[in-house]
Amino acid sequence: MESEFLSHFLLVVDTGSIAEAARRLDLTPAGVAQQIHTLEKELDTKLLARAGRTVRPTEAGYRLIERCRPLLREIDGLKLHVNQEQTKGELRLGAINTALHSIIPDMMASFAMQYPNVNVSIHFDTSVRLFRAVESGELDAAVCLHPSFTLTKDFAWEQLREEPLMVLAPAVWAERDPHELLRNEPLIRYGSSLGGEKQANLYLRKHGIVPRERFKLSSLVAIAMMVERRLGVAIIPNTSSPLTKRLKVVSIALPDDVERRRFGVIWQRSSSHMRLIDGLIKAAHEALKKGP
Repeated sequence: MESEFLSHFLLVVDTGSIAEAARRLDLTPAGVAQQIHTLEKELDTKLLARAGRTVRPTEAGYRLIERCRPLLREIDGLKLHVNQEQTKGELRLGAINTALHSIIPDMMASFAMQYPNVNVSIHFDTSVRLFRAVESGELDAAVCLHPSFTLTKDFAWEQLREEPLMVLAPAVWAERDPHELLRNEPLIRYGSSLGGEKQANLYLRKHGIVPRERFKLSSLVAIAMMVERRLGVAIIPNTSSPLTKRLKVVSIALPDDVERRRFGVIWQRSSSHMRLIDGLIKAAHEALKKGP
C-alpha cells in the first residue's frame, strides 16, 4: 500500500473535493481518483461517498482516517530518524493572524537559509485551534498565544515576547489622552474569541469606560488602515507589521497596565522534527531582533 496514496486520500477528505486535492497536488482529478480506487481495491471497501458537489468519507473511510494519520506521522518520523541531518522534508506550521503579518516572513527567510531543502506549509487559525492541531499531530508546531490553561509535560513552549495593550489612533490625535479617545471616539473592536479581546474588555471595565463600538474585525492590519482613515480608535496588543509601518497611525500607551499577551512557539516534546523546530525558534528570535 502506497503511503503517498494515503496522504492524498487525507487531502481529499480535508478539502472535500477530488478536484481541489488534485489542484493542490498538481495532479489530474482522474489520477487522484485512480489512487483512491486503488486503495479501495486493496482494502476491499468503499472509502468515499458523494454528498452533493463534495465527497465525504464512508464509515470505513473514517476508520481509515483514524489509523492512517498517525501512521503517516510515523513514516515521516522514520524518514527523519534515518536521515539524522534532518535537512530535508516538510514542516507543518500553524500561525495566528498577527504572526502572519509580522514575524512569519522574516522568520521564514532566516529558516530557509538554514534549511533550503525543507518545505514549510503554513496554516492560519486561532490560537485555540492551532493548539488542538498540534495536540492531534496535524501540525508540528505553531506560532501562537500561550493557552489560557497550564500545559502538560507533553508540550514545550518557547516565549518570543509579551505584548501589552495600547490605543491605536490616527497620528493627528497623538497628543490626546488614551482614555478620552476610548470614551469619545468610535471603537474598532479587535475580533471576538481572539487573544487580546479579553484583556481589552477587562481594562475597559476596570476604568469604567463604555466605548461606542462601530466595527469589529479580526485583522490588525485592516484595523490600522481603518484607524488611519479616522473611522475610530482601537485597543489592541502592541504588535507591529511592515504592512502598517507607513500608515499615519500612532500607538499610545495606556496609563494602567493589564495582563499581557504571551506570544511564542508551541510543539510536542516527542516530535520527530526537533532539529527543524529548534531551527524555527532560532529564526523567530532573529526575526524579532530585526524588527518590522
